[in-house]
Amino acid sequence: MNPIDQHVGKRIRHRRWMKGMSQQELAVHCDVRFQQVQKYETGANRVSASRLWEIAEALDVQVAYFFEGLDGGTPSGGDALAENNQLLAKEAVDLVRTYYGIPEKSRSHLLSLAKTLAA
Repeated sequence: MNPIDQHVGKRIRHRRWMKGMSQQELAVHCDVRFQQVQKYETGANRVSASRLWEIAEALDVQVAYFFEGLDGGTPSGGDALAENNQLLAKEAVDLVRTYYGIPEKSRSHLLSLAKTLAA
């Protein structure tokens, strides 16, 4: 697999997670099957320019977003760190979504508990 295709795929996956969008939802927007989105995200299949444009529209980013972090056409050495940060960001998004799903009175108790545990 080409490392640039893998980088673009990781950026697609990260942005999709951050938007809270499923692979199926992205697939519907791009008129492909969710398996195709999986292949894009792993870098197994290259994303055409027109498809990348559709993905960018669906994910509310500029096309250039998918190439951020590339240095001279190859992924930077900090790619493992970037991927770890993406996973942490996904965890944070999941936590915030779950938090706001809790009734308000319970949220204030949970927040107090979290502050106590963090101290």
